Amino acid sequence: MSESLYLEDPDSFRYIIRILNTNIDGKRIAPFAISKIRGVGRRFAILLCKKAGIPLTIRAGEMTDDQIDLINKVCEKPESFGFPQWFLNKRYDFKEGKFGQVTSTDLDTKLRNDVERVKKIKLHRGLRHWWSLKVRGQHTKSTGRCGAPVGYEGKK
Repeated sequence: MSESLYLEDPDSFRYIIRILNTNIDGKRIAPFAISKIRGVGRRFAILLCKKAGIPLTIRAGEMTDDQIDLINKVCEKPESFGFPQWFLNKRYDFKEGKFGQVTSTDLDTKLRNDVERVKKIKLHRGLRHWWSLKVRGQHTKSTGRCGAPVGYEGKK
């Protein structure tokens, strides 16, 4: 479904917006453009727009600088804007003892630190990561062979 891009003020429209170290396409609808940030999904982006008072129907390029700053603030501390704890993507941080939303480059760092922690204390999950095996209980007899020949060849 292609919609034409009708602009009331074409001089103030921005085709690329920088939010949380991510380039965002200004031609897309605001919540779906915001969902391109790592760690922000569609549901979080829609709720973020509602909490920030941004209409769900405007394009991302039509947002003002104040609205973009508000998006950054909401992403940093979503629980202070009324987001429930179960809605956040970092349920419990062992070092800080808090719930929170992790986005952008912080997501990679937190994930790497969590995997290193479970490896260090030699949890079952950590050992599976160490051995490069499936971690979440999947079958490994016939899948996940990393490029090895698959299947049964039969008699020769």
